[in-house]
Amino acid sequence: MMMNRSLCDPNEIHYNANDSHLSNDPVALFLELVRSTNHQKTALQNKTMTQRLLDIQNLSFAYATSKSICNALNFKINDGDIACLLGPSGCGKTTVLRLIAGFERPLAGSIQVGGRELTSHRVFVEPEDRAIGYVFQDFALFPHLTITKNVAFGLRNMPSGAINERVAEMLELVGMTKYGSRYPHELSGGQRQRIALARALAPRPSLLLMDEPFSSLDIELREKLSTEVHELLKSQHTTALFVTHDQNEAFSIADTVSVMNDGAIEQTDTAYNLYHRPASRFVADFVGQGVLIAGRGMANRMIGTELGNMHAADDTSVAIESGEAYDVLLRPDDIQHDDDSPTTAMVIHKAFRGADILYTLRLDSGTHLLSLVPSHHNHELGQKIGIRTEIDHVVAFRAHVS
Repeated sequence: MMMNRSLCDPNEIHYNANDSHLSNDPVALFLELVRSTNHQKTALQNKTMTQRLLDIQNLSFAYATSKSICNALNFKINDGDIACLLGPSGCGKTTVLRLIAGFERPLAGSIQVGGRELTSHRVFVEPEDRAIGYVFQDFALFPHLTITKNVAFGLRNMPSGAINERVAEMLELVGMTKYGSRYPHELSGGQRQRIALARALAPRPSLLLMDEPFSSLDIELREKLSTEVHELLKSQHTTALFVTHDQNEAFSIADTVSVMNDGAIEQTDTAYNLYHRPASRFVADFVGQGVLIAGRGMANRMIGTELGNMHAADDTSVAIESGEAYDVLLRPDDIQHDDDSPTTAMVIHKAFRGADILYTLRLDSGTHLLSLVPSHHNHELGQKIGIRTEIDHVVAFRAHVS
């Protein structure tokens, strides 16, 4: 089918938005990304063979009416990697995406993509010339265009046959071939998410940004699509950065996760290390579940606690000094149910999770613990059960001084 080019031309769509460059409207922002006819070609020509694709140095930003959103932020992504900014609402993660895309101008710092300087004190490349794809939180599909024409929207300077071929390729990639003639309102949330991803990938961007891409979907669909998106991005060797507050999404998609707090990155690491080797109290609290119990430093990096002496990991950033007070992190999988153990704790809460039960336990001292136990060990509230510690990597922080 020959495509009517005018229906896919951003210059033919008149959108009434004042200063769309700084607008929060996703449709206006998407138009900014595709108005240039040559930006994809330019970026591919300038892409270097270096392993690092995104390089952010000392990036600072603040809105006129608010405190600093980020201050001297440093962040990097290697070519072909999928990275995630994980953090609570208001930590600045979406603002970082907007700065990378060029929707906001930083107060200081630099942004390079593929060795090409996009933002610095001397350069600012407009959003439409950055060769960056963007999947918005609400997808920002054009309601008056068919799915085929939505996907074709960002394709520029190509013969109609080549456009048709690329659109067909992308629809097949996301499993939506038979839906090309439909309109966005005729699709489910998961289907719209696939189309938004296909549209963003169609122009072969050097970097793909995704803002909370699964937040509007139900939990089951979210888990399914997160796996699909990871496989799709890897199959296309697409370098991507997405933001989320959901650690399960972050862990299922990203190669590396950067935990943000109050405009700063607390730790960039694998999911395993963020959970088992958190570098700060904030990361320990935000990633996964756990409790901190009081301990006292001893010789040879030992820490004495009411559950026994524990050897602090050699790679922990905290020096263990004899006599000093510490807080030791215990995850639910560190506390094992053991009927033969002389140490007991009372069940004060239980959360059934199918294969497992998450117990909240109280020691005789009043200290609370969490324990993840196979669900065939079904204990009643108020019952005392035997427990023991099984910790591969002891993480400790200096105790807060009140």
